[in-house]
Amino acid sequence: MSPSLQNEPIRNFKEGDSVAGFGLLTKKELRQDKNGRDFLDLVLVDASGSISAKVWSDSRALEGDYDQHDFVAYSGLVQKYRQQLQLNVKECRRATEADVEHGFDKAEIVPSTRFDIDELDERLKTIYPGSIERPVLQRLASETIEAYSAELREHPAAKMIHHAYRGGLLEHVVSMAELAICVSDHYQEVDRDLILLGVLFHDLGKIREIGAMPANDYTAPGRLVGHVIFGRDMLLERCAAIEDFPADLRLHLEHLILSHQGRLEFGSPVRPMTSEALALHFIDDLDSKLAQIRQASENEPALQYLNGLSHYVYTSLAGETVSQPVETTDQSSSSSETELSDSATQSKLDL
Repeated sequence: MSPSLQNEPIRNFKEGDSVAGFGLLTKKELRQDKNGRDFLDLVLVDASGSISAKVWSDSRALEGDYDQHDFVAYSGLVQKYRQQLQLNVKECRRATEADVEHGFDKAEIVPSTRFDIDELDERLKTIYPGSIERPVLQRLASETIEAYSAELREHPAAKMIHHAYRGGLLEHVVSMAELAICVSDHYQEVDRDLILLGVLFHDLGKIREIGAMPANDYTAPGRLVGHVIFGRDMLLERCAAIEDFPADLRLHLEHLILSHQGRLEFGSPVRPMTSEALALHFIDDLDSKLAQIRQASENEPALQYLNGLSHYVYTSLAGETVSQPVETTDQSSSSSETELSDSATQSKLDL
């Protein structure tokens, strides 16, 4: 067993490490093993990353006084299960102010954007309204940012899948806005003003759907209404504050927000029906998926299953063995049976 590591960032954990430190408990569920014994299924996070954790029936931590969203003091052994690191928790309790002298620091625990938040805020306010041409949309952008600037700096963009940390919503919006400018430069027929306003509003409803860090959990209204509808409502509120706001622009912006998830089964009440709506959907999808892979690349192993993508990804191909292609003599087969077989094989690989 490796020597005990005190207050080591979760990102640095390795199999066999005996660790002790402080973290934020983002999940706590009581379950039973195959023999009917109680155990706790936990997720611990700090500013560097997260780790799945288990409190088995023989651990003193099973009866500890701590709950989901608490800052906790813990100790345990890092093990590997199904190629993923997992913490076998030996002790766990709610952290107190007295723990400060032992290294407890909330600022070092709450997951946050890797970017400087003030710098992100400056980039946001350079784009809005500087990259928008129509005066009425410049005003809409400026007043919206003024109204929600503080929340953008603090809120995550999601509960778990992507940008799920302090400043995540601001990072996501800035990244998408900068990408939207590139897309609208390339596709001249796409209205840059509308895409940029769509970017600003598309996830603004997350402010009402999800609590700010460190809780980062769905609110009751968030579960019952959802960020897509909240985002449309917030747009209408801001438009109503501007006298004689053009009805056609308001309608198009409503459509961008309502359709940005792309498909009905993903939470959009309508599908993208304009060039700007389609572009917004794909910009959002690209930024969120690459953020998932970027975050996965900070952990081992190189091959990981990402729930948000519903398939395995390689975060690196370094050190992977590459087989030589097998030469075949029959290149003439093009039967539907062969095509169906290839399709079935690919489907299995994507699972």
